[in-house]
Amino acid sequence: MSIAPADEPLLAKLGCHGALDLALHLPKNFEDYRLYPKVQNFAQALEVTINSVQKAPTFLRLSLTLHNLHSSATATIFHPKPYHFAMFKPQAKLYLYAKVEPSVWGLTLSQPKVITKVGTIIPNYASTLRNDTHTLLVGRYVTQEALRATGLPNPIIDTLVALHNVTQPLYSLWENLSVQALYALKFAEIYGHMQRLSTKRLSYEAISSQAQSPQAWIATLPFALTGDQHRAIEAIYGDLRSSTAAKRMVIGDVGAGKTMVILATAYMNAPRRTILMAPTTLLARQLYEEAQKFLPHLPAVLVTQEHYEGQALENYTFLIGTHALLHKNLPDATVVMVDEQHRFGTRQRNLISAMVSQGDKRPHFFQFSATPIPRTQAMVNSAMLEVSLIEETPFVKNITTSIIGKSDFPALLAHLKKEMALGHQAALIYPLVEESETIAYQSLEEARGYWESRFEGVYVTHGKDKQKDEALLGFRENGTILLATTVVEVGISLPRLTTIVIVGAERLGFASLHQLRGRVSRTGLQGYCYLYTHMTKSARLEEFSTLTNGFEVARLDLKYRSSGDVIDGKRQSGAKFRWFDEAEDEAIAAQARAALKH
Repeated sequence: MSIAPADEPLLAKLGCHGALDLALHLPKNFEDYRLYPKVQNFAQALEVTINSVQKAPTFLRLSLTLHNLHSSATATIFHPKPYHFAMFKPQAKLYLYAKVEPSVWGLTLSQPKVITKVGTIIPNYASTLRNDTHTLLVGRYVTQEALRATGLPNPIIDTLVALHNVTQPLYSLWENLSVQALYALKFAEIYGHMQRLSTKRLSYEAISSQAQSPQAWIATLPFALTGDQHRAIEAIYGDLRSSTAAKRMVIGDVGAGKTMVILATAYMNAPRRTILMAPTTLLARQLYEEAQKFLPHLPAVLVTQEHYEGQALENYTFLIGTHALLHKNLPDATVVMVDEQHRFGTRQRNLISAMVSQGDKRPHFFQFSATPIPRTQAMVNSAMLEVSLIEETPFVKNITTSIIGKSDFPALLAHLKKEMALGHQAALIYPLVEESETIAYQSLEEARGYWESRFEGVYVTHGKDKQKDEALLGFRENGTILLATTVVEVGISLPRLTTIVIVGAERLGFASLHQLRGRVSRTGLQGYCYLYTHMTKSARLEEFSTLTNGFEVARLDLKYRSSGDVIDGKRQSGAKFRWFDEAEDEAIAAQARAALKH
């Protein structure tokens, strides 16, 4: 059922896209205009005759007969308006709505209002429209017919319609929502959201619908892939053979091995060309080295601002580079991949794909991220693009997470010396580069003298350091201690790094803490993560320290952020949904998605 053109601006004023949104906009309360023979504990309708009227500059006092209560009462109207004087006259018969209060002088009414729709229950909406206009729209569009057109299951429709048409004398609907009503509201809200996302899912014809099976390549690997890696590769294999250009997001936990999924994609697409864009030179170089190691027969080239010798790009099957790729004349390609996609803008991600499109035909497009998101959110996003989660890691990470303070510093020093003696490395992450009056922690520059005077092989870098790639590479090969800001959150592999100390840990979000912790124990060594804080107690950090799975950490993050909006990338905190809880309602999202696909 479509919305009448005249009603569209009214719904827009309410922020509603259609009947389903309007149904979710519940009344804040109801006014029960039925006549009761006894005094109620909420405001009630009254059939009255005015016996006398006493006028004063600041009030009107009425003497009333209450016919349905078979009693009399006194009513007071403060700061009366001219229409009050016209309406309240002796011998007038009216219907009033007010709370009836017993007192030593008998029954009293304060600020009664005149009503006409006696015998009904009137909803009151917290609305940008007049209540009668809002109620009229609900009568037109919160109906079985209109909601059935959205595809919602019938039991959900029945419950939504009933919530706007109560038959019991409730003062506040919100305080009386049943389990059934709350489920219907959550289901309908996430169903409508996923339905809107699905309309953004544009389909294009693929440039290529051919691929070679990955099994022969997988058999050559010196290690076994995890089940999640196999499932992601199989899903992409299916994408590559589709005549519709794929759009898939592959999300892996820290150290889950998404690089192997990237390489498998390039292999399956060969001999057709694949382009891979990474956010930093360091990460691009690392991926290039992995490609040379595991895809030795696939001609690959590294394209960065620092490394490109004018080779003819059409001579290569696998182009790996940074945003420098955006400034080259790219040859034809049938697959485009973007690693750490959240570190590129939407325009950059779209541009790399558009550069190799052929008319209306598009390349298959795969985005990879090492920032886990809640499973519920992944499920919601799947209405807009395909999503693969890589939760399993190739080996169990053995990382101990501890919360420490000033008194624990001597024990930390002893631990660091012990790890150095074993040939291991440590990273200390500081909240800022230079001294600040507003942050009660040492800065990178304040701390470096202490560490450089006590340890050999101390390397220092931060986000504004133009030589940070060289510093990280130098540390990887020759260092013992790395002093840095969160620049090491994503990127370089440091196989000897076993300890990370995060200074002022309470200042960072869970995702950043998990990414930093994920830098250690990359090769199965015992890892240690120390959360250094001046706080005597932190429930957030205590909960974080008990979790190791990035997807569980993301769910915890969501709980603390009140279901922050991370789908459109514009708003990272604050409630996104009125009823649905992304942190708790995974099962409802799954049911809504199944109904949407039915």
